[in-house]
Amino acid sequence: EWATMFRQWWDISTYNHILFVPLIVGWLVWDRRKELLDIEPAAWWRGLLPFAGAMFVWLVGSVAGVNSVSQSGAVLGLILIVPAMLGPRVALACAFPLAYLLFLVPFGDELVPTLQTVTAALVIWLTHLSGIPAVVDGVFIDTPAGLFEVPEACSGVKFLIAMVALGVLVSYACFRSWRRRAVFMAAAIVLPILANGVRAWGTIYIAQSQ
Repeated sequence: EWATMFRQWWDISTYNHILFVPLIVGWLVWDRRKELLDIEPAAWWRGLLPFAGAMFVWLVGSVAGVNSVSQSGAVLGLILIVPAMLGPRVALACAFPLAYLLFLVPFGDELVPTLQTVTAALVIWLTHLSGIPAVVDGVFIDTPAGLFEVPEACSGVKFLIAMVALGVLVSYACFRSWRRRAVFMAAAIVLPILANGVRAWGTIYIAQSQ
């Protein structure tokens, strides 16, 4: 599973940002080094129960051939082995870095059809707003300059998932108020979607202006 995930991180541009996740987690743990030095690690046998649950998730996903499930189980196994081997106090002190490891799981392909539809809706609205007559049919936009399509590559998924990962990190590191964190995360989700719609509309607008 780890080899498969690494190939996805390395070869698929949508997931290239995940290569930075281990470095970020390392920095977050290093930032807690003084606190961790005061904690004596100790094995915790009860921690093997949730670890076994993670391995069961991996097994189900592997047998069923569902990569997202098996990969989630593998990452959860890495996270949950920490309290089992080092103790719950160490795990609690590293709660956020451990949780951030969930971003190692390549996800986002499931959002592509929805994001294509949202992008097409934004494009047709901006196209009408700019005075260009157009008709939308699914992900196809018919204008006087030609027929345009919002393909999977232009769904904006790579911008969205990278911004979500960055938004979670910034919200944790830079804000203490949960309200501000919520506002920042909302912006991290909404702005990439809007920006992608403007980018796609710009293509039509330039083609129409020529």
